[in-house]
Amino acid sequence: MKNPAPAVNLPNILTLSRILVSPLLVIFLIRGMYGHALLIFALAGVSDGLDGLLARWLDQGTLIGAYLDPIADKILIMSAFISLAVLGIAPPWVAVIIISRDILIVIGMVVLSFNHIRVEIRPSLVSKFNTCAQITLVIAILIDRVFSDSLGMLPWLCWVTAGLTILSGLHYIYKGMNIFQDAHERG
Repeated sequence: MKNPAPAVNLPNILTLSRILVSPLLVIFLIRGMYGHALLIFALAGVSDGLDGLLARWLDQGTLIGAYLDPIADKILIMSAFISLAVLGIAPPWVAVIIISRDILIVIGMVVLSFNHIRVEIRPSLVSKFNTCAQITLVIAILIDRVFSDSLGMLPWLCWVTAGLTILSGLHYIYKGMNIFQDAHERG
């Protein structure tokens, strides 16, 4: 029998780093230190892809990592969008769409949990594209702030990100309803 990976490993440390830098990101944004915020957010975005890659490559995937990774993503992305919207830098409607989707997913998980329905946490392909779009949008907004070089792409990126966020949310609702229905038909 194969030994499980230790909980404290490089992929999980990278995941935890995203949680730990989120307050720093907010502080940099509030202080108008957009270059610092860009660096922190870009590194955190890279760590998001790197932690999963390393977990598979080093065979260090853990249950705690499976739970922490989406939580770290949500904390970082929500911190960025709430801050950017409150500061008037990002359109508030984009932040509302992103946060609403995440709240709906949490509510769905709570409903399934209250009904003693176990769910394996695995992001869908559309959710991965959604996360990538959200990270790209924050980076583009910060690049625009740092270099004052609006190429006219921000409105387009906002709409693409909003569309992917809505699509991802609808996909999770569909999956959740099917899981709920299947569990009640079996049980």
